[in-house]
Amino acid sequence: MSTLEQLLDREAIRDCLYRYCRGIDRVDEQALRSAYWEDAHDRHGAYDGPASGFIDGALSALKSFECSVHQITNILIELAPNSALVESKFLALQRSPAPTGQPAQVLIFGRYADYFEKRQGEWRIARRTVIYDWVEEQPAVLKSINDRFGPRVPVGGRWPDDEIYKQLNSAR
Repeated sequence: MSTLEQLLDREAIRDCLYRYCRGIDRVDEQALRSAYWEDAHDRHGAYDGPASGFIDGALSALKSFECSVHQITNILIELAPNSALVESKFLALQRSPAPTGQPAQVLIFGRYADYFEKRQGEWRIARRTVIYDWVEEQPAVLKSINDRFGPRVPVGGRWPDDEIYKQLNSAR
């Protein structure tokens, strides 16, 4: 495998990880499903099963979340010709309704331990295990959007209304 091929493969793997984050944060089903192979497995907290089941559950839950923000860093890729073991760190901030009625805010630091496969020239996740390094839950501060963001616009949203989709559509 040439150095150029290795660089292209590494970049394709990183793009896949970024698509996953966009899919989760924007509640974009197409982006989220495009990060996994159809037969992929996901061990994600209490969930351990087909990635399609995780995706269905996540999309359903995220519809009630006020906010979901994922950052991904420190991507280490152990590359083979058609597979790769990838460890990446993530930081997630999620704000969701709580049974008490008071919104809860959760800050999670962890790592994705992913086994990627390259099939017909495309890299996707075949197996994922989420490793939790830190979880902090706290009551969310209640503020209106205007109080929270002030004059800062545009404010992030979900598919298809988020600003990035408007820009992607106008670029096509």
